[in-house]
Amino acid sequence: MLGARHRPLVHRDVSGGWLRPAVFGAMDGLVTNASLIAGVGGGGAANHTIVLTGLAGLIAGAFSMATGEYISVCSQNELTEAEVVVEQLQHWRNPEGEERELAAVYVKRGVAPDLAEAVAQQISVDPKEAVKVHIREELGIDPDDLPSPWTAAGASFASFTVGALLPLLPYLFGAPAALVLALLLAAVASFAGGAAVAQLTGRPPLKGGLRQFGLGALATGMTFLTGMLVGAHVS
Repeated sequence: MLGARHRPLVHRDVSGGWLRPAVFGAMDGLVTNASLIAGVGGGGAANHTIVLTGLAGLIAGAFSMATGEYISVCSQNELTEAEVVVEQLQHWRNPEGEERELAAVYVKRGVAPDLAEAVAQQISVDPKEAVKVHIREELGIDPDDLPSPWTAAGASFASFTVGALLPLLPYLFGAPAALVLALLLAAVASFAGGAAVAQLTGRPPLKGGLRQFGLGALATGMTFLTGMLVGAHVS
């Protein structure tokens, strides 16, 4: 117990660029395809039509999510790089003003004015490091630790594929009452996914699982109802 008490705590990787797209991708894939299957199945479509719809939704959604994540992260990184250039110009044009600005930031955080000025002066000796510190303090971004767009895209693509595949499994294996099994599988996976994410982020797993299950059930239920109404009207 004593060794465990003094064991250093290790922070989770919150800036690697994979967790958010992986979570969004898995939950989006699960809810999207479960809703598609519920809607088409509620409309009375044949099993082969449901499989085709589910596979099309899986492929389209996975590529759409990956593309969106790649463009989003690239744009964010490019914006950060542009802000670095702006900060570099400001340091080149007015280094004294930038030094006073940095000292003021530290004073607002509770550092004594004399010490804040000394720290700002010391940091400003190296213009490159001063620019990085200004970016971190003013924008809350570390220019040396930007997320990878390829990591985000890959995580999103893989997790969406897994999530979207789950409700399709009963149809792919030809199970009886495939629609019921698909919705049950989606419900269990939705609750488990929400609970796992809550556990990872230090929140109560039951609350996270119920939240994800409720949102997924709402989307699936509305789509199923729409499929029934439209299917009955068309037929």
